[in-house]
Amino acid sequence: MLKALSSSCLQGRFRNVTSTLHCSIRHGTESNSPLLRAFDSLRGLNWRNPNMCGRAFFCSDSTDGSEPTVEAGAEAKRVEGEGEDADSKSSSAIVPTGSRPEDFLTVLALPLPHRPLFPGFYMPIYVKDPKLLAALVESRKRQAPYAGAFLLKDEPGTDPSVVSGSDTEKNIYELKGKELLNRLHQVGTLAQISSIHGEQVVLIGRRRLQITEMVSEDPLTVKIDHLKDKPYNTDDDVIRATSFEVISTLRDVLKTNSLWKEHVQSYSQHVGDFNYQKLADFGAAICGANKLHSQQVLEELDVHKRLKLTLELVKKEMEISKIQESIAKAIEEKISGEQRRYLLNEQLKAIKKELGLETDDKTALTLKFRERLEPNKEKCPPHVLQVIEEELTKLQLLEASSSEFNVTRNYLDWLTALPWGNYSDENFDVLRAQKILDEDHYGLTDVKERILEFIAVGKLRGSSQGKIICLSGPPGVGKTSIGRSIARALNRKFYRFSVGGLSDVAEIKGHRRTYIGAMPGKMVQCLKNVGTANPLVLIDEIDKLGRGHAGDPASAMLELLDPEQNANFLDHYLDVPIDLSKVLFVCTANVVETIPNPLLDRMEIIAIAGYITDEKMHIARDYLEKTTREACGIKPEQVEVTDASLLALIENYCREAGVRNLQKQIEKIYRKIALQLVRQGASNEPSVAGIQVVGSDETTAESHSESGATEVGGATQFVAESVEGSNNEMASEIIEEAERVQTDLPADQIQCPADQASVSKDTVETKKIQETEATKTVEKVLVDTSNLSDFVGKPVFHAERIYDQAPVGVVMGLAWTAMGGSTLYIETSQIEEREGKGALHLTGQLGDVMKESAQIAHTVARAILHEKEPNNHFFANSKLHLHVPAGATPKDGPSAGCTMITSLMSLAMKKPVKKDLAMTGEVTLTGRILPIGGVKEKTIAARRSDVKTIIFPSANRRDFDELANNVKEGLEVHFVDDYNQIHDLAFGDDQHTEK
Repeated sequence: MLKALSSSCLQGRFRNVTSTLHCSIRHGTESNSPLLRAFDSLRGLNWRNPNMCGRAFFCSDSTDGSEPTVEAGAEAKRVEGEGEDADSKSSSAIVPTGSRPEDFLTVLALPLPHRPLFPGFYMPIYVKDPKLLAALVESRKRQAPYAGAFLLKDEPGTDPSVVSGSDTEKNIYELKGKELLNRLHQVGTLAQISSIHGEQVVLIGRRRLQITEMVSEDPLTVKIDHLKDKPYNTDDDVIRATSFEVISTLRDVLKTNSLWKEHVQSYSQHVGDFNYQKLADFGAAICGANKLHSQQVLEELDVHKRLKLTLELVKKEMEISKIQESIAKAIEEKISGEQRRYLLNEQLKAIKKELGLETDDKTALTLKFRERLEPNKEKCPPHVLQVIEEELTKLQLLEASSSEFNVTRNYLDWLTALPWGNYSDENFDVLRAQKILDEDHYGLTDVKERILEFIAVGKLRGSSQGKIICLSGPPGVGKTSIGRSIARALNRKFYRFSVGGLSDVAEIKGHRRTYIGAMPGKMVQCLKNVGTANPLVLIDEIDKLGRGHAGDPASAMLELLDPEQNANFLDHYLDVPIDLSKVLFVCTANVVETIPNPLLDRMEIIAIAGYITDEKMHIARDYLEKTTREACGIKPEQVEVTDASLLALIENYCREAGVRNLQKQIEKIYRKIALQLVRQGASNEPSVAGIQVVGSDETTAESHSESGATEVGGATQFVAESVEGSNNEMASEIIEEAERVQTDLPADQIQCPADQASVSKDTVETKKIQETEATKTVEKVLVDTSNLSDFVGKPVFHAERIYDQAPVGVVMGLAWTAMGGSTLYIETSQIEEREGKGALHLTGQLGDVMKESAQIAHTVARAILHEKEPNNHFFANSKLHLHVPAGATPKDGPSAGCTMITSLMSLAMKKPVKKDLAMTGEVTLTGRILPIGGVKEKTIAARRSDVKTIIFPSANRRDFDELANNVKEGLEVHFVDDYNQIHDLAFGDDQHTEK
């Protein structure tokens, strides 16, 4: 129990303190010590002076000789004075208690995360645990304002210097019961609860204690033993010498640390017995030592050892103070030096300004440009260094306010930002490159093979040169995306820009520097962005270059894409040659026919025909479906898309050569699946009333909470079912909703009340069991051909094949489009027959070339018919109509010539062509068959239409042989030179044809 001592007692005990201190002075301690001066100043204090009330103190009433003192000061006055009456202001620092501290043998355990609490000192802590806080408030109300404060141990295996304060506090809040007890140090401090404000609790240390056992877990309450210091001889010279050294060290620290001065001045005004225990506790409490070291001082009961530990701590604090003083001195010198330099610089600027030689900003700019150029200075070409030096000299002579100054500054900024001679390390590992290319794209064998050849040549030469490759093909086949994979395989930086619709030459070659807002061209911007001189540059949509009043960009691209010229590419803005010979250019185009021939001649064309059904299946399974499923957050076990549904999706919705539309359709499917899963999960919530729907032709029951209808045996019955826990109001609302819907149904579907009552109890219970099972699991979504239209709608494409067996006058041809290949029917019909009225009428939105092919076919067909049947005058006496279906689609090209002849001959001979036959080839007036293009696309179109026999020109044999085996599989292909061979194949005689 604490009690206020009388003023006479205080004065008597303090005289012992001062005499002890002066005795210390006689033993060698200097009298000018701030600590001793503070004690000397207390000799003449008037303890009845009202001005000194703020310096009240606490002392223990125990008689074991270890009663602590507490620094109070203004803070103690603020803390302890709260809640007292106005008539007790003179003793506002005195806390009335009804029991002595040593009487408390069971206390609440408070964990201290950072430092231990020493007797005689106060410490504010924050208690986040509501139970512990309530217990503290309750104990304070019961006139038992004491608790045990114990330092928290660090977690095993962690570095205490790394763990932040927030983490430590978080760990404290998570610890409970025995776990918290194991993390506490056994020796702590009995702390008086001075005040509680919200979560803040102010503690004042009283005496040392030790945990003996745990009483309760939440909040943690423990039994304690009060610890007493071991007996010692106050006249022991070693103890006295140690205490004097502590005081001497504290005096030295006071000279440099102002914060310590406040602690000492406050402590020196405590009234009580001045003893060695208090001196040791004081030194350990105010120094910034490690918490474990401070805990050692707290646990030490031997006064001599405690003083030695404190001496070590204050010595260390002294060294830290010296380091702090040296740091402060160095910083002060640096600041004073910088201030002096700043003043001199300002004076120099003022002098130069008066003389017209101001160069402050220009000097900084010059230094920045030189520092930026320094890493690549040895690699930079000499002519570029010369230009940079000239421009830097020019910059020094220009006025900062002139327009030419900004032009020169921007010019130097671009010149010094380019990676002159800086090349990235390339990958010459063919196997690694092959693996990277296969990871990102399926198929595209020609492109991958060409890149591997490029790597192989670079490995043998030891260095690689730039190339210009053009990937041509329909949209969505991966032309643009393969560029990034190539860059990753080669370990090159990647840069892409599109030239589609570009009509300004300055975008390629840059503007002249004299223009306002002038900028370099795309290639210079590319080099600055990537930071290397050998990137992979993807020029997209090169077949869509525009042309306007600002020039022809296609002509400007000639220098950029010419391997013989781009080693000295000249940008209009930089006006210095740039070496682009190490750059790998990859261009993309849908059709190469629109690319100017001089530009096309500089590029290596790699045609990407598109993907067949098998390739699309692999791409959909291995790439598109996996990526889309992850993007939608759907797990693999939640959905199954069958191969048949994917095949139907490809053939009926995504026939184009690319896979972009296929990706959109797969994304559409998974979006709807995601919505279905979310709705199913929401409908299965236990809090939702479920209404079962059982159809007569269905094997499953679906929940329809909106209508509340149950369909039994083809009739509709309304049953209101409420989940367990639902109230009567919800049930009545469901019944009202059921009655409302019932009035909207036809009369033949409404049962009478008697029929409704006839539903057996077993049926209702069965439905409830099914409903309960449905709420527990979410069914796996299966997408197959039967429900594919529910996800993607009705099929977009129907069978291109109009006839299973082509009638007379109808022949299937093969055509090439920008979207890939397609089958094309040629239909011929006789309008009228009259002698000498032979003519040919054309429809189907045919182009000029195709119209000419039709006239040639008519002429050749007449010649062949006359040769084979001299007495047949069908063409001379018949007016014919030749039509190509899909009249809304423009058609042009010479490759339908042989198909038109066959159609005319079929009509003239009244004989249909063979089943499952398709052909393509340009024909001459003499009947020769010339080569055509798009062999792969046309072959894919034939496979899609279940064609078994194809006729190609003999000159296209090499193109067909290069196709993959899975494209050629199952096809009977004939190569012909003359139309007579086609005639024999189409009308039954094929012994002279070449396969």
